[in-house]
Amino acid sequence: MTIKKLYVALMAMTLFVLGMSAQSLQSPQSYSKMHSDLLAKQNRVKDQIRVQEAQKYAADLYEECEPEPDIYTEGWESNLVNCYKDANVPNTKVLDVRHYVMPIKGNYVTSHYGYRPQFGRTHKGVDLRSAIGDTVYSAFSGRVRLTRFERGGYGFYVIVRHENGLETVYGHLSRFLVKPDQYVKAGQPIALSGNTGRSTGPHLHFETRFMGYAINPEAIFDFANRCTHTDSYTFSKSTYTKARDYAPSKRYSQAKKSAAEEKETANNKKNSAKKEQPVASTKKSTKESRDNSRSTYQVKQGDNLTKIAQSNGLTVAQLKKMNGLTNDNVEAGKVLRVK
Repeated sequence: MTIKKLYVALMAMTLFVLGMSAQSLQSPQSYSKMHSDLLAKQNRVKDQIRVQEAQKYAADLYEECEPEPDIYTEGWESNLVNCYKDANVPNTKVLDVRHYVMPIKGNYVTSHYGYRPQFGRTHKGVDLRSAIGDTVYSAFSGRVRLTRFERGGYGFYVIVRHENGLETVYGHLSRFLVKPDQYVKAGQPIALSGNTGRSTGPHLHFETRFMGYAINPEAIFDFANRCTHTDSYTFSKSTYTKARDYAPSKRYSQAKKSAAEEKETANNKKNSAKKEQPVASTKKSTKESRDNSRSTYQVKQGDNLTKIAQSNGLTVAQLKKMNGLTNDNVEAGKVLRVK
């Protein structure tokens, strides 16, 4: 019995020692690997959570920067400058113009909005002095609707539809910096100015439109002081009905008739004054009238600065200085000081 018990005890001790050896051999490597795998799984879970959080943050940020108001859907695919011909335009609309940036760094308007009788059409924007290659900026935040070329008119032009309901047109460009359907912020460069299309010299043609109605940009912007007149602009449909349904020939004939009537009335008054005034006084009045009429000159088609300067006894440099001109280009219809 003693030998048997001793044998059993020896066997038990042997198994215990072998178990301890196996455990000690396994511990440094196997346990370490299991621990590392567990930590790696935990890190992957944390990384996935961080990625999901980052994706959600980016999506929220994108949505905040690029809102999609309903106005973007009206005529968005149209290739026309005015894509609202059949649209139901509201009678009045208050437009928020607070968050603006001037479309170009200069502030000199070389040609104003309005009807041009010598051409029989309306100038639907303003021309801003610029050099070829000057940066053109988006006036408000919005999305680019068109970037196109028109040989007989705008040349290379960009149309941006804005969140406030306006569309702005930038014409006679030399290069595009944006693509259609691209979102742009106020003040973001969208093009370089140029002299393409129907243009007498480098400048930026700038329009502001509401659902196809061309609004005088100077009614919104104070270009001289580089700001807007107020924080909002109220569009009134009745104000622009005549401009939209415009008949130039009829309007021009009425203008000529009114001018002729005014001239006839002035001549009658002048003749009456001649009868009452002494001869010396009449000569003086005639001379003053002639001098006043020669103090300005309206540029005609085919004129240039050299011709105008010579006919008024001036040098080109003097004429340019008197009228704040920086180049030799001059537009027909512009009134110049010659004295």
